[in-house]
Amino acid sequence: MENKEQWVSKFGFILAAAGSAIGLGAIWKFPYIAGTSGGGAFFLIFILFTVLVGLPLLLAEFIIGRSTQKEAVSAYKTIAPGSMWHLVGRLGVVTCFILLSFYSVVGGWVLSYLFRSATGQLTGLGDEAYGGIFGGVISSPIESVLAQLAFMLLVIFVVAKGVSSGIEKASKYMMPALFVLFLILIVRSLTLDGAAEGISFLLMPDFSAVTADTILFAMGQSFFALSVGVSVMVTYSSYLSKKESLPLSATSIVGMNIFISLLAGLAIFPAVFTFGFEPGEGPALLFIVLPAVFDQMAFGAFFLTMFLVLFLFATLTSAFSMLEIIVASITKGETSRRKKNAWIAGILVFVVGIPSALSFGIWSEVLIFNLSIFDAADYLVSNILMPLGALLIAIFAPLKIKKDVLINEISSGTSNGKKWFAVWLLLIRYVAPIAIIIVFLNVLGVF
Repeated sequence: MENKEQWVSKFGFILAAAGSAIGLGAIWKFPYIAGTSGGGAFFLIFILFTVLVGLPLLLAEFIIGRSTQKEAVSAYKTIAPGSMWHLVGRLGVVTCFILLSFYSVVGGWVLSYLFRSATGQLTGLGDEAYGGIFGGVISSPIESVLAQLAFMLLVIFVVAKGVSSGIEKASKYMMPALFVLFLILIVRSLTLDGAAEGISFLLMPDFSAVTADTILFAMGQSFFALSVGVSVMVTYSSYLSKKESLPLSATSIVGMNIFISLLAGLAIFPAVFTFGFEPGEGPALLFIVLPAVFDQMAFGAFFLTMFLVLFLFATLTSAFSMLEIIVASITKGETSRRKKNAWIAGILVFVVGIPSALSFGIWSEVLIFNLSIFDAADYLVSNILMPLGALLIAIFAPLKIKKDVLINEISSGTSNGKKWFAVWLLLIRYVAPIAIIIVFLNVLGVF
């Protein structure tokens, strides 16, 4: 059945797609992974992967989606009927399901912290108290599960309203607000006494800290941050008009993503160094270190609440895209079924995510390959399923899509279509798959 959903404007599509990309990847994962992986060195490797591998993959997903005007699974079936390639779309749906199941747990933490901050419970406590608060939030089975449920209800409500009335409209408000809030925080952070040290840590590469895991994490971060490898952008681009330029849209999203990652580092690391904390605190960086940092600033409670609002916006816009690919794969263009399917899929994601929510409390002793349930799900998605999906897409696009279709999709809306096609084909056919395979083999200890 023909897809009846469509973005109202190109700007709305870019904001929604950027919102999908700019979420926990840029604001939560990037600072703590950079903090534990050499700072500037990780940032540089991340940029290289994002431009040379992430961008061509993003454009490939755009081409697959818009050329077929179908959601992920149907798109692969349309291009390669009678083959097994539709499993790439199904892999994307499964990956998004797992990703959203633990992603929503972090969204719940953000809601819990936002409530505490808004009610004045996160001020004047002393540095050591914040670790106890975070431990209490994530270990409480009732609070963690209820907060996760509240987050998922917000996501379901927006996605159920549709592409233009729900996701696009929400993104048009949330994304500009995110940028404004970020800029305010950065101005405050850069005026702190230790700002220079924090900036140096982020922008001056220390290659002595680079390991095989650093490179794998940088690649995984570039995929996670751009939402590539899971066919989210196949579904999003299927709602895009044929008049719009795919290369321009892709480069805009990549540029915004790198910029937001830079802003996240500039907002966080100067403050961390000023007040004597360690940048390598890991996933707890935003929940333990930053509240303690803001508590030592003038108007710290205000800035902390502002940051948490920003964090919530970014988390929600990413979650919209994850639930959307699941709903679209079930709905298959029948918009009358969207609301019901959004609620069914969203509640199922919540139920599957409960073990991750409990993995820091009553199920903390349940380990999978020496990882908590939450960490195992994160590792599976970021370091295995996303790169695998990306590799398959890099092989599929130039192999199965007709050359004239590729050229037409890349050329539409731009005057440099043939140049874009030549560069894209080189990157997607050789650079992207080779880079992914080499990193995998390196991590496996092959060389």
